[in-house]
Amino acid sequence: MSGTIRQISTHARKRSPVSPWSVGAVVIAMMVLIPIGAVIWFALTPTENIWPHLLRTTLPRYLANTAILMVCVGTLTAMIGTGAAWMVVMYRFPGRRVLQWALLMPLAVPAYVGAYALVDFLEYAGPVQTALREIMGWQTARDYWFPGIRTRGAAVLVLSMALYPYVYLLARAAFREQSGAAYEVAQALGAGAFGRFWRVGLPLARPAIAAGVAVVMMETVNDFGTVDFFAVQTLTTGIFSVWLQGGNLGGAAQLATCVLGLIILLVTLEKFSRRKSKFFGSARGLRPVTAAQLHGARAWAVTFCCLIPVLGGFILPVAVLLTHAFDAGQWVAPGLRKALFHTITVGGIAAVLTVLGGVFMVYGVRLSGKRLPALLMPVTAIGYAAPGAVLGLGILVPLAYFDNALADTFVRFGLRDPGLIFTGTAAALVLAYVVRFFAIGQGTADAALGRVAPSLPMAARSLGRSAGGTLRAVHLPLVKASIGSALLLVFVDCVKELPATLLLRPFSYDTLATRVHAKASLEDIAQAAPAALMITLVGLAAVALLARTNR
Repeated sequence: MSGTIRQISTHARKRSPVSPWSVGAVVIAMMVLIPIGAVIWFALTPTENIWPHLLRTTLPRYLANTAILMVCVGTLTAMIGTGAAWMVVMYRFPGRRVLQWALLMPLAVPAYVGAYALVDFLEYAGPVQTALREIMGWQTARDYWFPGIRTRGAAVLVLSMALYPYVYLLARAAFREQSGAAYEVAQALGAGAFGRFWRVGLPLARPAIAAGVAVVMMETVNDFGTVDFFAVQTLTTGIFSVWLQGGNLGGAAQLATCVLGLIILLVTLEKFSRRKSKFFGSARGLRPVTAAQLHGARAWAVTFCCLIPVLGGFILPVAVLLTHAFDAGQWVAPGLRKALFHTITVGGIAAVLTVLGGVFMVYGVRLSGKRLPALLMPVTAIGYAAPGAVLGLGILVPLAYFDNALADTFVRFGLRDPGLIFTGTAAALVLAYVVRFFAIGQGTADAALGRVAPSLPMAARSLGRSAGGTLRAVHLPLVKASIGSALLLVFVDCVKELPATLLLRPFSYDTLATRVHAKASLEDIAQAAPAALMITLVGLAAVALLARTNR
């Protein structure tokens, strides 16, 4: 009997077609990887090899500045995000209910907008130095000393204030999911507040914190607007210099491969360092952490500590922008509403496609068990490491070739030339966003689906549910909160994305980010303020939904 069943099963596997989930996962992976492959191809086949010249001159400086920014921003965001998350989960203090959501607000402010606001606030003609001169009676800049504003340290500060919510969000979720019994046992054994954090809370939350810091470091490497404004020469600014100013595509692509190498090394080291660190919790009888009530000076000190990141990352930039926006009166400027519509449309479409693609790929890999999709899935995350402009170039050239080939085909058959279907529309921009932020959708889907007990989908399949039916009826209801968070994070990143937008947008197709860049690059913060505030408002709407999803 068992031999007959085995023969039937083997025969069925031979007759069964290729899994559409496996094929779909491979197709999605190839769409994400083709632009990266194009950049690597440009790096391997440069028309003019300037790599020896870069090694002798600017590359050491690019690498040093990039490494220093990564380490400093990663360390500072880990301290701010983890510390804030610990305080809002473990303690009750004045303003806690507001601050636990206000700490997410810097996600709505792009780092380059924060840089413009900080310089405007602290420069010679800004309110700080103006007030100092009036109070002290100074006449010129030679009468007093003021620290330099456009420095590497200022870039670290601005990037940290803009990016720490990535660590805070993941660390807060990790602390909330821990068992209160572990802390009670630690306290009974004599561990103080710091001891419970250092010996219990931090080790259990380390995977989430490491994931947040990895995202922060990738964002730091990819940043162009902030470091360019502060005149810090990094690998990304070098890519722009070599490509746009030097006209050398191959050299720019070679620098881009250095960025990819750094990110791959970073992710590999992070995964290797925690390869044996596995923590499990029982859902039965799990007692949540009970926040301790603080009183007096300690309570207000914790409130102040949680308020500082909000002041630096959100309140200060928004206050500076509001001041200029009221003075400029540019809210009815031509094209501003159209730019807002373009931003929401393109960002929304890209966010939906990114998250749906990530869910489909992860589920397809888990369902099919094929080796090729499983090997391709982690590689798709490297799109997050590619600078937006170089990634845009990797999309622009293949799409331009496809557009020209398609137009030639139409003409060959006597049909009307359709023009540039992809590179002449916002489709290329949507594709760039999907490739750029696919790691968020795929990573979130992988983590969320991994938390679903295998017995649940197995039971659904045994009751006759198809693979797609099991995904809709079992998996999606259980992971909808995580998927919603990923959707909103991708949307906010799309709204703030600048380099790829500048390169791939169709003619006269402005977004809010390109309007801000056009005005701020001329040092005209007053004219950039309305569009920058709209970016912040759009981001705030997403952050509000994100906070509601993670209650």
